[in-house]
Amino acid sequence: MSTRVDFGRRVLVLRRRRFAARFDWRSVVICSVLALAVAGMAVLALMTGSFQLSPGEVVSALTGRTSGLVRDIVVEWRLPRVAAALVFGAALGVSGAVFQSTLRNPLADPGIIGFSQGSYTGALIVILVVNGTYWQLVGGALIGGVATAVAVYLLAYRRGVQGFRLIIVGIGISAMLGSLNTWLILKADLDQAMAAATWGAGSLNGVSWPQVAVGGAFIAVLLVLAAMSSRPMRQLELGDDAAAAQGVWVSAVRLGLIVLGVALTATVTAASGPIAFISLVAPQIGRRLTRSAGITLAPAALVGALLCLAADYIAQHVAPTPLPVGIITVILGGGYLGWLLITEARRRL
Repeated sequence: MSTRVDFGRRVLVLRRRRFAARFDWRSVVICSVLALAVAGMAVLALMTGSFQLSPGEVVSALTGRTSGLVRDIVVEWRLPRVAAALVFGAALGVSGAVFQSTLRNPLADPGIIGFSQGSYTGALIVILVVNGTYWQLVGGALIGGVATAVAVYLLAYRRGVQGFRLIIVGIGISAMLGSLNTWLILKADLDQAMAAATWGAGSLNGVSWPQVAVGGAFIAVLLVLAAMSSRPMRQLELGDDAAAAQGVWVSAVRLGLIVLGVALTATVTAASGPIAFISLVAPQIGRRLTRSAGITLAPAALVGALLCLAADYIAQHVAPTPLPVGIITVILGGGYLGWLLITEARRRL
């Protein structure tokens, strides 16, 4: 005789032979709405420009039912940028969700705790010192991000790693790396310094199909690994002792999740420069929309993609002059960070 379990929320249960999964209804609905909003924002970005297009023309170009100038504008010129904003925004959202869930702190952002700065430092060395290729740039960003993560982790390790201590150490490392990055730019030639400074603001201007394809494939693998790690990640939210009691090897799992988050951030940084604050904002917005007990990956990815698309659209078509997308995300994220700090301070009083 089967009995129904009351989860306190309406859930959707799927059973197929030995496979069973449970989904929260509100999360399913919110993710569906966010997916539609992402699709609508992408179509709007493909329509807008010096050569205006209708939604029908965009859909026809995407489905291969039209050719000529319209297809070239949509598929060859605008779609790489839109695809990059979507994929990179989702990667940053998941990266922020991994850090905030693992460290149990809403301020755990790769940009704040220095990992984005480390990736930027590695990429700057390749650009200004080595004058390397795109693949060398990717390698430099990955090595810089991982090296920074290892340094922060070791400096914050005292019989384990606490989220607050790691964030404080990361902020200090980030400040030092920021000074190093400034020194590297000041010592470089003018043309290289201008290019590095523009790229350092976070821009999708130079993104092409090869970069989207390579970065997207690597990000897809990392997103699959993040989805496979979602269960121990949620267990870490209960605390180290509770997670260890459930069989989680806390130190190893936390280190692996940090490396995974750094890899996502470094991949985006290598392709477009450091796009700030999306990884901070997206997981919290997704959590508030779904009203979930913890941070979940799917809403964070969809909110991150939507924010990156919207910020790039504002930077290109709403601002008086075209701007790097990172400037818009800093404006939006800075306001959110101030609100979050005020809210957390009031909660502790």
